[in-house]
Amino acid sequence: MDKEKLEGLIIDYIDGKLSEEELALTERELAANEEAYKLYEQTREVIQVINKSAQFEPSVKLKKDFDELLKEEIKQQKPAGKTIFFSPVLFRAAAAIALVLSGVAIGFWINKNQQREGEIAALKQQMEEMKMTMLSKLDNQQSASQRIIAVAQVMEMEKPDDEIVKALIKTMNEDSNTNVRLAAMDALSKFHQEPLVRRELINALGKQKDPMVQIALIQLLVQMKEKGVVNDLKKIVDDAGSMKAVKDEAYSGLLKLS
Repeated sequence: MDKEKLEGLIIDYIDGKLSEEELALTERELAANEEAYKLYEQTREVIQVINKSAQFEPSVKLKKDFDELLKEEIKQQKPAGKTIFFSPVLFRAAAAIALVLSGVAIGFWINKNQQREGEIAALKQQMEEMKMTMLSKLDNQQSASQRIIAVAQVMEMEKPDDEIVKALIKTMNEDSNTNVRLAAMDALSKFHQEPLVRRELINALGKQKDPMVQIALIQLLVQMKEKGVVNDLKKIVDDAGSMKAVKDEAYSGLLKLS
């Protein structure tokens, strides 16, 4: 077999581009020719480096470009009138190409990661600014409507941090406006599965004196099936100072939780 043709077949053999006839011919040559098999192993090793570098997604053309460069290098390494089947210089050149392409791939990956980290940092900054604005609106010095708007913004969050949760808890327990306290309790109910929120909702029942908030809180705790408030409900039922509507709701809650 013509050796120049075989050199090209080896590359196509590694790529799986041979016909059945060419595949059988190449495999016979590799089995019978030690130098051919040595070149096959070294070429395969270099192409594997290229394939790994492609995982960093710089270009789909990496291996194709390498194949073309390798074929060109093979031609340049052959003196006139003589065929050199294997050349260490050729392998070093191919390895250098692979390293350069890998470096490009890694550089692309690093730049992409840095860009993503920058976007994440900017998003965190925006979230922090939004949180500070929200917390400032929850201050009692703001109007009740502004405080309710701030609470509504919390409800849009997937999972607020502890600082926001604690601000909501304080608003639910201490705000001067009933509607704001109800809004804060409603916002907290969205996150009732969080341990901190659940604990504070339970504790709030013993602190609330506003009948509207008491009734809403009892209904919420019953929906949560929170049996930890049974004693607090009994206290409300037995308290002569409790409004009838609150007592009735507490008694109904006792029946549902028992």
